[in-house]
Amino acid sequence: QVQLVESGGGLVQAGGSLRLSCAASGRSFSTYTFGWFRQAPGKERDAVAAISWSGSSTYYADNVKGRFTISRDNAKNTVYLQINSLKPEDTAVYYCAAKYLGLTNTNGYPYWGQGTQVTVSS
Repeated sequence: QVQLVESGGGLVQAGGSLRLSCAASGRSFSTYTFGWFRQAPGKERDAVAAISWSGSSTYYADNVKGRFTISRDNAKNTVYLQINSLKPEDTAVYYCAAKYLGLTNTNGYPYWGQGTQVTVSS
């Protein structure tokens, strides 16, 4: 089992950048695939990025490609989401999720953090 805590959200102007962090506790961090999801008010939760347990494979939603970068630091038990060129439509609660040795896709994540709010002003 793994526990996840997100941080790094905040209020930022359009065009700015943020780096979200997801600190994981528990065993065997390097055996978990991680995903970042977001949920805007009144909308469904969508996947934005994922990184495989090995770090060799990543996934990005089409609408964030080129602006979002997911990475992991196994020595720090942390997964990151770098967000550049922020847009007002990026405003959402961002969640980190994990699954054991899973595929780098958008489903099957049993472990979730509490989320961190990102608000982008125009």
